[in-house]
Amino acid sequence: MLPSPFDALDVNSRSHQRCAQGDNVFRQGDPTKGIFFLRSGNVCLTRVTESGSAVTIHNARAGDVFAEASIYSDHYHCDAVCFAPSEVVRVSKRAILLRLREDTAFSEGITKRLAIQVQDYRQLLTLHAVKSANERVLLAVALGKLTGSVTQFASQIGLTKEACYRALKDLSDQGLLIKTGRGSYAPTPRVEDNHP
Repeated sequence: MLPSPFDALDVNSRSHQRCAQGDNVFRQGDPTKGIFFLRSGNVCLTRVTESGSAVTIHNARAGDVFAEASIYSDHYHCDAVCFAPSEVVRVSKRAILLRLREDTAFSEGITKRLAIQVQDYRQLLTLHAVKSANERVLLAVALGKLTGSVTQFASQIGLTKEACYRALKDLSDQGLLIKTGRGSYAPTPRVEDNHP
């Protein structure tokens, strides 16, 4: 089942694809054919800069839709790489564009989804403006950005993986973060003052 508003599209507008770890769903520069829904697995959207550096744009998890901007673009602007065996559903760009012209509720649903993405990217810009690696990592963890590997997380928030690992260790040692699993951290719950 696709999330709203894409669930309103005809089932013939969808194609299913199983990918192995390391497979590309699409590559930067490929002609756009549609958007993608991740049924299972993990897909990392990475853009290669002019200098050859890879920058993580988004870590898609099961239940996420990705590459929505491709609806209005001729080519994909990043690579989509599977970081685990994954099952994706491609939703036809043509079907989306036709429905946008005919259905006001569908158009509003797409607009809402894109507005939420803009908010998310503005949040990332705010994170990148924080100079201290420790403060940036603490804020990013508190905002729920650590959803994939630490390497992906570091790239997403503009740090080297080494700086990110150091910050995670420092913040854990200071009691500001709790390590909840391998590569998984959460903010330490604040103790409420119970003064009468």
